[in-house]
Amino acid sequence: MTPIRIALAGLLSTLATQAGANEPTHYVDLVNRAHDSVTAFETAIPGSDAFRETSLGAPLRGGGDSATVQVAGEGCRYDLRFTFGNGRAMVYRDIDLCRYSTVRIRPLPRIPGQ
Repeated sequence: MTPIRIALAGLLSTLATQAGANEPTHYVDLVNRAHDSVTAFETAIPGSDAFRETSLGAPLRGGGDSATVQVAGEGCRYDLRFTFGNGRAMVYRDIDLCRYSTVRIRPLPRIPGQ
């Protein structure tokens, strides 16, 4: 290994350790059982409405597409907000990510008159 690669590997290892020391990370499998694609995923401390976006990488297509995402934070319980391709959003309240590692996104309720 060249000295530059060794230095780069050491730097990346240090950065990863420091990032991990700041906040614990929960890994969550999202399964989209809805009909529409999920285009955004956000988390917040329960009841706070201070949502922060978590990258999906690419939209989750409806009908069973899935992805594993990282949620960084001190606690276990979060409100989860899913935004769909049609602009509608759904919030799952007070989900324990320490206990449940898979979240199945259900279809949106119908809008009356449509």
